[in-house]
Amino acid sequence: MSDHPDVLILGGGSGGYAAAFRAAQLGKSVTLIEEDKVGGTCLHRGCIPTKALLHAAEVADTVRAAAQVGIGADLTKIDVAGIHAYKDSVVDRLYRGLQGLVKAHKVEVVRGTGRYAGDRSVTVGDRTLTGRSLVLATGSYARTLPGIERGGRILTSDDALELPSVPGRVVVLGGGVIGVEFASVWASLGADVTIVEALPRLVAAEDEWSSKQLTKAFKKRGITVRTGVRCRSVDETPDGVTTTLEDGEALDADVVLVAVGRGPRTGDLGLLEGGIDLDEKGFIAVDATLQTSQPGVYAVGDVVAGPQLAHRGFAQGIRVAEIIAGQAPVPVADHQIPRVAYCSPEVASVGLTEAAAREQFGDVSVIVYDLAGNGKSQILGTGGGVKLIRAGKDSGPVVGIHMVGERVGELIGEAQLTVGWGAYPQDVADMIHAHPTQSEALGEAHLAMAGIPLHAHG
Repeated sequence: MSDHPDVLILGGGSGGYAAAFRAAQLGKSVTLIEEDKVGGTCLHRGCIPTKALLHAAEVADTVRAAAQVGIGADLTKIDVAGIHAYKDSVVDRLYRGLQGLVKAHKVEVVRGTGRYAGDRSVTVGDRTLTGRSLVLATGSYARTLPGIERGGRILTSDDALELPSVPGRVVVLGGGVIGVEFASVWASLGADVTIVEALPRLVAAEDEWSSKQLTKAFKKRGITVRTGVRCRSVDETPDGVTTTLEDGEALDADVVLVAVGRGPRTGDLGLLEGGIDLDEKGFIAVDATLQTSQPGVYAVGDVVAGPQLAHRGFAQGIRVAEIIAGQAPVPVADHQIPRVAYCSPEVASVGLTEAAAREQFGDVSVIVYDLAGNGKSQILGTGGGVKLIRAGKDSGPVVGIHMVGERVGELIGEAQLTVGWGAYPQDVADMIHAHPTQSEALGEAHLAMAGIPLHAHG
């Protein structure tokens, strides 16, 4: 055990362990400080368990629709304990694999709560560790609204993951990714769901077209969507919980999920006292190399302002390890990081929204390809579409791709390559997409934008 490793990392989530593994690959000695389990929020309380719940919800929807494809099946029971057992088994298998990788990379793990001690040092209990370089990767926490206390029938996403039964009625405060994913799960499992979003539309960070498509699909599923209205108060009652909106409407439910985003875990770590600059929202200020205001101290993941995505933190961890090792990795702009909301239908995107593209380039060209023309989407019974945005009027590269529909998240890899490489519509139109696959929808959209639509109407 060394108190003076080459690379010291505070936080073992996606960004932290990626930095640890890559630094070890590059010949550095690495110590990782983690107060809970390596894998962080993503593996234990975020990405993986929520997507396991979403898959269980998809199975329930599939069984309900079995008769439509000539299969005799009835949804007779929602076994919540069984769903949790399935979810936990997925997490456990991945965690065991991650523990094996920690051992294989010879990363020392120090269990305990670390506190920044200045320079490149962190204290854990009565032990002080100092790295030649320090990486801060402490992640994020589930935020709540002022005046709303978590507990009882008032849940955060952490609580919702362990709810022992399907509530009859749910109010979800927040129409971002976390809110729409849990709303989708509960609706599929039989709950009456209402989403309340203060902004004018759901998933407001996405293209407006995507928001409209999702809202339309949710309403068709029976999910009530209330946008452009704020929550005034949430009060528990003997039989449930009442949410009062600013327009005076009162919504009664069994539980309320507060899904208003996540904040950076930078409080009570001694960062400001140690000379680490934070912005007004508590995020760690970094330069283009992800170095903080203290030389040799870096920050990655949810503590750095920008999209709070596990794969962003993972990529930043790798990049920082390579910078520490003297390499010069190419940075990836935040807007080129793929984004997926795994609700039903899924919302996937990469690149600029139409509004952002118009602001940056002035003239843009836009094409929307309806999934009604895609054979595999018809087999799956999904609606939705693919929206392409190119810079300039019939001249520039594709700068944004937005998709709504079942399983469109699996298409985001090709979409990212298209946007990341600055491809022109004809470049993708010339590629051959296997038939019948949903990837053909991307090909058809690019054919249409290249001026040679085949299956596009109008």
